[in-house]
Amino acid sequence: MSQLSKRIVVINGHPSDISFNHALAHNYVAQVKTLGVHVDLIEIAKLDFEPNLKYGYEKRMDLEPDLMNALEKIQAADHLVWFFPVWWGGLPAIAKGFIDRLFLPNLVFSYRENSNRVIGHLHSKSARLITTLDQPGWFYRWYYGEPSTRQLKKATLQFCGVSRVKVNYIGTVRGASSDQRQKWLNQIGKYAEKDCQLISS
Repeated sequence: MSQLSKRIVVINGHPSDISFNHALAHNYVAQVKTLGVHVDLIEIAKLDFEPNLKYGYEKRMDLEPDLMNALEKIQAADHLVWFFPVWWGGLPAIAKGFIDRLFLPNLVFSYRENSNRVIGHLHSKSARLITTLDQPGWFYRWYYGEPSTRQLKKATLQFCGVSRVKVNYIGTVRGASSDQRQKWLNQIGKYAEKDCQLISS
């Protein structure tokens, strides 16, 4: 099976295209391309969609074309890589809106008949979460209980069937030197290499 038959989808959840998250995501994409693996990039903030699930789950909102396109990429992927900052302990609003609108029953999971138990439709995939912080990753884990990554890993991705989810923290970003930022960019390239090896093995 050729490398290009394997697919990675990178999802950037930061709303700004001049952010360090943007640089990290694009560095990851560039490294994957050098390794001959197919990679798609979803820049959530550039999608045209309503991020508010206006009717909750009482009434289904039609998916906009950009969300349909994102869904097709996610469904076709072998590996999902999420980039996002930690804001107030959680995900940026645009990233949460993307999940609310797209990760819906019968699209990425289904309820078992006459039960609250679910069948995840993303069971053949793996994932990596890369998040930036203005504090060390160990402190976010120990003191705050890492709410954003726990939510995305356990209550979203694993809920929908993704069994293997790695989490990497990059921090403290605030006040970091250019040399330190370059080290993080280099580390992202190593994560890309590992992920390509993972899905190709």
